[in-house]
Amino acid sequence: MNDIPSFPPRAAKRPHEITRHGHTRNDSYHWLRADNWQEVMRDPSVLDPEIRAYLEAENAWFSAQMADTEALQEKLFTEMKGRIKEDDSSVPVPDGPYSYAIRYIEGGQHPIFVRQPRAGGEETILLDGNALAEGHAYFKIAGAAHSPDHSRLAWAFDDAGSEFYTLHIRNLETGEDIADVIPDTSGGAVWAADNTHLFYVRLDANHRPSKVFRHKLGTAVTDDVLIYEEADPGFFVGLGATRSRNFILIDCHTHETSETRLIPADRPEAEPILIAPRRDGIEYYVDEADGTLFIRTNSGDAKDFQILTAPVASPSLENWQPLVAHVPGRLLLSHALFAGHLVRLEREAGLPRIVVRRLEDGEEHEIAFAEEAYSLGLDPGYEFDTTTIRFSYSSPTTPSRIFDYDMESRARTLLKEQEVPSGHDPAKYVSRRIIAQAPDGEEVPVSLLYRADTPLDGSAPCLLYGYGSYGIAIPAGFSVTRLSLVDRGFIYAIAHIRGGKDKGFAWYEEGKRAKKANTFTDFIAAGEHLVAEGLTKRGRIVAHGGSAGGMLMGAVANMAPDLFGGVIADVPFVDVLNTMLDDTLPLTPPEWPEWGNPVESAADYQTILAYSPYDNVTAQAYPPLLAMAGLTDPRVTYWEPAKWVAKLRDTKTDDNILLLRTNMDAGHGGASGRFDALKEVAIEYAFALKVMGLTDKAPLPAV
Repeated sequence: MNDIPSFPPRAAKRPHEITRHGHTRNDSYHWLRADNWQEVMRDPSVLDPEIRAYLEAENAWFSAQMADTEALQEKLFTEMKGRIKEDDSSVPVPDGPYSYAIRYIEGGQHPIFVRQPRAGGEETILLDGNALAEGHAYFKIAGAAHSPDHSRLAWAFDDAGSEFYTLHIRNLETGEDIADVIPDTSGGAVWAADNTHLFYVRLDANHRPSKVFRHKLGTAVTDDVLIYEEADPGFFVGLGATRSRNFILIDCHTHETSETRLIPADRPEAEPILIAPRRDGIEYYVDEADGTLFIRTNSGDAKDFQILTAPVASPSLENWQPLVAHVPGRLLLSHALFAGHLVRLEREAGLPRIVVRRLEDGEEHEIAFAEEAYSLGLDPGYEFDTTTIRFSYSSPTTPSRIFDYDMESRARTLLKEQEVPSGHDPAKYVSRRIIAQAPDGEEVPVSLLYRADTPLDGSAPCLLYGYGSYGIAIPAGFSVTRLSLVDRGFIYAIAHIRGGKDKGFAWYEEGKRAKKANTFTDFIAAGEHLVAEGLTKRGRIVAHGGSAGGMLMGAVANMAPDLFGGVIADVPFVDVLNTMLDDTLPLTPPEWPEWGNPVESAADYQTILAYSPYDNVTAQAYPPLLAMAGLTDPRVTYWEPAKWVAKLRDTKTDDNILLLRTNMDAGHGGASGRFDALKEVAIEYAFALKVMGLTDKAPLPAV
């Protein structure tokens, strides 16, 4: 009993003055930032003992305060696990003589990569994630790419949560990895047509993907050839390939600018060909067929993107010709090219659709659905010369369905419907979309999910989820986890706030940099509207968001604390100003287009200072709050939530519960195993139920 803390930990306060643009701040918790953070990412054991002691004290306080929910956490975990088909598998994806798939076994935490002959036959295990993960507290496979002749597999893993991936090459005839081992990669690899060369991106000491190398099998990694190096720390480098497999793509990008180079796949030693030089604010994404580039871009004031073409032989900007026109409000999300068709995924009025265009004559048709809120995903597969595409469909009430679709006959073939082993009756649930009005008059869509028997008289608690950054739209798809709240009487709501692209590119622009405050006021407006509609009450809303959505949580907790009965912040980006001033951190220079550059701009400094959650903690009452962090997180470093919680505990005027849980064996994505990840969701939902006084409420049956 003596090990159970009676009082929350109090982090030491040590003066640390920071002066920029004539403004001085005192950051009393700066000492929680480890000076050797780069080493900690690779080896958590080198963390300063004093910092570790504080994090572990917070973990002990978390455990003590959540001890009364341990049985509930286990029940929630069991429920959520019961909705997952443990021995599930993906629908095999054909490629030449084989079909490739990922499957899971009962009780297995990690994926197993397999293939079988295309016409059917005995399955071969290519990678067994469960066996590879043995002995590791954290283990994640980044992905696997088979060579064009299907003889080898490039795969990469991270065993610290730091997202430094070690790349291996497996001989698929023997099932053994060859001697070539490449450390510190971004996780992916692209094969050349000769099956002997492959390309990869290496991370620098500050965790930035900045260099592209070419490796020849059987040679020393130290002899790998540097193909491209990005000089601007604000740009990240990625690799891909055209669907025709004719070209390897080197992509350099920020959140609002991109630049692409081509390497002929059959000439891996050729110099990369620049398509068009980068221009601030201009993005372009490339595919190729029969010597023609198909370019999705926002150039020419096409805010919501258009598709242009250009010859591979002369790809420069002056040769770009229109193919699919820009339509304001119709956002072109992605495109995939086939031998005879161009397929695009687009969103209009907040809902997605798939449009198929026959290249021969330009005839188009669309795939759409009738529900108020739903999610679509496009999976073009491996093969180029085919008339078949694959797409997924789900809604908040409808489990995911996978279809093959013939682009010529327009026939849909249902391949798989997500099984919910414990049972699920969509008719028992209601999915709706309502519209909240922001302070400036903008209409903010809010997707809702609740049981048909939930009273809509204001008595129901609500979990309101939001993100609102980087142009990322939150789809209204199916989730087995959130049913554990909904079955206990919660309304689950998603606020499609500015900063995402839910309503087009302008919706993103209106929630970034100088206009970032719109993201926060949109979320608050969504909560206020739920109250005004009589769906819930003030203080009965639990706000939830992660990463940049965790910054949202910090901001709205500062701005409207009495609206919320609880706040859950996953890996929250809350120390925004200090992070954006620290250009040694992995994401800082690439993030300046999103938030502004407070190093160079006094105006950007003041903008960020005005909302940065850590800097705006004040002596007021805050709702109950849970922050979840990862020690080796390279995206939102562990000290951001640690400093935030320390300052909140010292400053706030209430006695509401305030908890920090740092996963000492994981990074940004939390636990790596699929069931361990559910345990973290169970913690968050137990917290939501606890602060709503519903820990004893049993779930209503799903069927």
